[in-house]
Amino acid sequence: MDRTTQAPTNARLREVLDRAGQVVIIEAPPGEEDEPGRPRTVVTGDDIAELAGLLAVVDGGTGDLCRCLGWPAVRVYGRDGERIADWSLHHQAGLRGLGDSDADLVDGPALTEWLAGRGLTGSREAQEWLAAEEEREERRRRRWIGAAPAGLAEVAAEVAAPPGRDDEAWSDALDEAERRFVALALELYPEAAVRIPLLLAWAGVKTRESTGGSTWYDQVVISRLLDEEPALVLAALAGDEPPSAAQLDGASELFAGLAWTRAHGRVLPEPVRSRLSAHIEADGTGTMRWRLAHGCYG
Repeated sequence: MDRTTQAPTNARLREVLDRAGQVVIIEAPPGEEDEPGRPRTVVTGDDIAELAGLLAVVDGGTGDLCRCLGWPAVRVYGRDGERIADWSLHHQAGLRGLGDSDADLVDGPALTEWLAGRGLTGSREAQEWLAAEEEREERRRRRWIGAAPAGLAEVAAEVAAPPGRDDEAWSDALDEAERRFVALALELYPEAAVRIPLLLAWAGVKTRESTGGSTWYDQVVISRLLDEEPALVLAALAGDEPPSAAQLDGASELFAGLAWTRAHGRVLPEPVRSRLSAHIEADGTGTMRWRLAHGCYG
């Protein structure tokens, strides 16, 4: 079987497919192609040239290899029936096996639709699911930004910027955005008695989200609250004016977190514990109720 340690190129792709007698595409990751019931399509004749166009890649590759197995699997057979190449598609956007790294497809959506037309609908279904997930995440991100205290929405959008392809660049930008967020929050709201309730209410936005789990931007607000004087955080919830439901939502996140419990324990002073417990019993989410039942708040 042909193998190469060179960067993937379209010239290499065409050289292999010019020698092909048939290409078998199986809706399975490498190693599972022969399992019974796996949908497959066999490409022969002039259709191989059409497939070559659909498999066109960005010359030079990505310089990296995706950590997943990838699917569908692509087996290329020569005119004598010998298998001459094994490739796999990754996330409907990349091709592996053509060279020493993965290569981005020039038009992944076109290949996805072509596969669906031949009965291999898994790639299209995966894309539709991913698109729906991305839209849900985007709506959630917008809700979080919209809940930012006055004057912090712009820096909140920077903090919540989605990851890019360059993880290091994104991480550096996030660190800078977090520094700006902290500085601006202290500048706009220098009084802790004003700042802390606003941050608690903002932290509470996450508790009512149906997508589950915390995001990196949720944790930015929690981190800011953890940097506040603990006695002042508790005082914001224990004053004569009862805290709002949103603030108690945020408190439920803060006090159940490992960072708070390791530093201050699980037992909350009164009236904070009673107020939080009453809020959870009256209108808490399933997660809040579980935490309350398992002693997360003392």
